Amino acid sequence: MSVELKLDAAVRTDQGKSASRRLRRAKKLPAILYGAKKDAIALALDEEQVMGLMRDETFFSQIIDVNIGDTTERAILKDLQRHPVKPLVVLHMDLQRVTAGQKLRQRVPLHFINEEKAVGVKQGGTLHHDLLDVEIECLPRHLPAYIEVDIATLGLDEAYHLSDLKLPKGVVLTALGDDPDHDTSVVSIYTPRKPTEEEPGEGEQAATVPTIGAEAEPDQEEVDEQSSAKTQG
Repeated sequence: MSVELKLDAAVRTDQGKSASRRLRRAKKLPAILYGAKKDAIALALDEEQVMGLMRDETFFSQIIDVNIGDTTERAILKDLQRHPVKPLVVLHMDLQRVTAGQKLRQRVPLHFINEEKAVGVKQGGTLHHDLLDVEIECLPRHLPAYIEVDIATLGLDEAYHLSDLKLPKGVVLTALGDDPDHDTSVVSIYTPRKPTEEEPGEGEQAATVPTIGAEAEPDQEEVDEQSSAKTQG
């Protein structure tokens, strides 16, 4: 079920670290709204509302309706600052306005399907995700929730690259330019390394060492020398 992406915001006049701390104590989250050739606005968001929306991945890539009093601004999440020690705690959010006829750049997640059915996996290969999301450019009306990656036909020691992605209408990848080196791997299946021949284990080495306190067997050369000396004596 899709989540309605709406945020209720209030304009804040107090700014600075002390003001931000007071906001957080009041269960409010400081944010800024900018872009579309308009002045930036400092906002205060409801922390509980934000945390609820963050449970859905579309919050990080889709257009959000930001309600500021009687005005609604359309925006996308461009940056999210987390606590350095408590990653679940959000400290600040950057929201960028969206204009209907103006292209935007946004990161969208990749959804991998048929992983267990992939040819290379069935042959004993190990699957590795090289990318989990990609940056795209498109008009707001063409912004996809995700890009699907079907790897059913991916074989052993093969990779699926950016240029292999099937993009929705009006969507381009920002990483793909004239330089072919930008066509990086998205997902790959490789042959697992075979374990090399192991060295003798510690137990095997320990078996040749006498136990502490036990009487060691005499060296044969020493026995022969002692016997020779007694005979000559």
